[in-house]
Amino acid sequence: MRLGMRWFGPEEDRVPLAWLRQVPGLVSVVTALHGIPAGEPWPQGAIDGRRRLVEGAGLAFDTIESVNVHEDIKLGLPPRDRWAGHYAETLRRLGRAGVRTVCYNFMHVFDWLRTDLAMAMPDGSTTLAYRHEAVRDTDPDQLLAKILAGTRDFAWPGWEAGRLSQLAPTLERYKGVDADKLWENLAWFLGAVCPAAEEAGIRLAIHPDDPPWPIFGLPRIITGRGSYLRLLECCPSPANGITLCAGSLGSSADNDVPALIREFGHRIYFVHARNVRRGGDLDFHETAHRSGAGSLDMRAILCALRDIGYGGVIRPDHGRMIWGEAGRPGYGLHDRALGLAYLAGLIEGIG
Repeated sequence: MRLGMRWFGPEEDRVPLAWLRQVPGLVSVVTALHGIPAGEPWPQGAIDGRRRLVEGAGLAFDTIESVNVHEDIKLGLPPRDRWAGHYAETLRRLGRAGVRTVCYNFMHVFDWLRTDLAMAMPDGSTTLAYRHEAVRDTDPDQLLAKILAGTRDFAWPGWEAGRLSQLAPTLERYKGVDADKLWENLAWFLGAVCPAAEEAGIRLAIHPDDPPWPIFGLPRIITGRGSYLRLLECCPSPANGITLCAGSLGSSADNDVPALIREFGHRIYFVHARNVRRGGDLDFHETAHRSGAGSLDMRAILCALRDIGYGGVIRPDHGRMIWGEAGRPGYGLHDRALGLAYLAGLIEGIG
């Protein structure tokens, strides 16, 4: 297992690469070119520039998160051929730069959802939280405006202003897209881009839906065991794989994360390690990474990864905001660095 951390880039991340280099055990930086609109090809020069920055800091540039999929592909609209062609070309360019794993998702409109970006914890920290009642009973535009209030000075990959300004018409278009149609569109996408991924030596790793259940009446399809069986059946290419996100999957009590690792380990190409505390009525909030802080047994998860011989990148995912740190909620340096140190200790301890 190779430890990594996410970095949004010099324009969007307040954490310098020089600071990440000081985190014990870190070997890989997981990054992306977030300023490029979904669907547009990534310029080779920009990719190579990011690679030089990362490698210049003594860290590996081998994992990208994320190359976003255009909504026309998810909706199955005619322009999807053009967007898939752009996506394939981006994969080829990333392969030339030495990238070997690309994380992506097939979530609609926004890539993830929390109803509170700064839930106060008893110890004085704040964390990301989801309260299902707020999603069930609130207009999407009103809810997202409330969530983002006070955080306008940050770039939110997957929640870009241009996309969210089209939320109402996009939700209207999705009314004709049920779960089977979304699966059909995902299978088409994989069939269109996996040959380019194989050519480039890249493994695609789909992130589970977050949270893994329908929201605003829209389907979520990457939610657990049944969806992984269907994913691998719809496209047998070895380039078609999984990002095992412990927190996304673990927010549903239906998912046994260590069991999923053991069953699908041959297609797990990237791992997000984070912990969540489940509540009633699908509520949950994010916690420190350690076992006991949340509902997930992180040691059991790491043991499962050891048992399948996982050798890819594993990164601490969202962290709490602690010690007065300000910044993009979930992506402060302090708690993520503590999480990485905890994971490093677990890995050493389990052999």
